[in-house]
Amino acid sequence: MDYVKLGKTGLSVSRICLGMMSYGDPSILKWCLDINASQPIVEKALDLGINFFDTANVYSRGRSEEITGELLKEYRDDVVIATKVFFPVEGFVTTPKPNKSGLSRYHITRAIKDSLNRLNMDYVDLYQIHRLDPHTPIEEILRSLNLLIDNGSVLHIGASSMFAWQFAKSLWLAEQYGLEPFRTMQNHYNLCYREEEREMLPLCKDQGLGVIPWSPLARGFLSGKYTRDGNADDHIRARTDRYMKPRFFKPEDFDVVERVVEIAQEKDVKPAQIALAWLFSKDYVTSPIIGATKIEHVEEAVEALDIKLTENEIKRLEEPYKPHFILGHS
Repeated sequence: MDYVKLGKTGLSVSRICLGMMSYGDPSILKWCLDINASQPIVEKALDLGINFFDTANVYSRGRSEEITGELLKEYRDDVVIATKVFFPVEGFVTTPKPNKSGLSRYHITRAIKDSLNRLNMDYVDLYQIHRLDPHTPIEEILRSLNLLIDNGSVLHIGASSMFAWQFAKSLWLAEQYGLEPFRTMQNHYNLCYREEEREMLPLCKDQGLGVIPWSPLARGFLSGKYTRDGNADDHIRARTDRYMKPRFFKPEDFDVVERVVEIAQEKDVKPAQIALAWLFSKDYVTSPIIGATKIEHVEEAVEALDIKLTENEIKRLEEPYKPHFILGHS
């Protein structure tokens, strides 16, 4: 396993982050695994040197955090734990109760206490805003998060999907007021969605920020198991994930995945490994967050670290891409 610094935090993290959204309550997310099924996958990740784990309070309505804490409690001194705040823990409801979502100081203060209780930990290494709250001033958000750093609940803070101008504003405000800035950006980035290359990723590279992309395999679309003939309903993730079909499955997305499959066949590796190898080739990417529901998913992801793409192969992978509408900011 290779390790890199997580932006300017000083923390060393594995080049692969294991996304814990896949582990929770199958009655809430039919494609995720319960704790018994999750344990061997997490143990394999640890055996392979992965020390970075990302969850969120909203995943399986808190159950993912509980599983994360339970499975990693014996390794707490050796792992980096990240979680998030913004969405209502009771789920993505149309009308959440007042103050049960967003980034007000009221909500942040209660959310971190609840997350630490579920994780059964004294602090988290990285606390991220899951989205930007348009109803709370960025300065107020930063001050509220800095209070958590000051009281020892959080070591570092990070952000997730937003526009580059919003992220740049947050960095400027932190500097102006002498506050700890966001140290990481967890954004939507993969071969099928590259809009982040326009402004966000150059900003992150310039400012020395850790980049930990979510959905690096486009919710499994880049695994090559989906075809143009409409076989999506053969797979439980596509049948039950309300975001998957609207975000991908367009003709231009299949152009990309078919190119991935083509190069994977040439190199005698899995399509998912090619999609990850492409991410690893980008010097601004710190640690993609992979989802794994089988042990071999973790093993293949680690093997992808050794796959080196030529400049011509990278060009071929990127050539079919067509611009997309913004995906994942809400």
